[in-house]
Amino acid sequence: MSRELPFLVLCIEEYKNQKGLTGKEVIALFNQHRVFDYIISFYESLHTFGMRYVVDDLDSLIESRQRQNHA
Repeated sequence: MSRELPFLVLCIEEYKNQKGLTGKEVIALFNQHRVFDYIISFYESLHTFGMRYVVDDLDSLIESRQRQNHA
């Protein structure tokens, strides 16, 4: 996981900055919706995209998983 770690940190920071959240809030949100697992699983493709795309993709994932939890 050593090569994914810097990207995970970047994702947290970018998500935090774009959404106006704290680092703790982002980590809690990512843990709740298994976003870290997703980022690690799809690292090879995700790290090739711009961060705006990645944040939008993570938003879609979180929204999808929130709907699943409420269904």
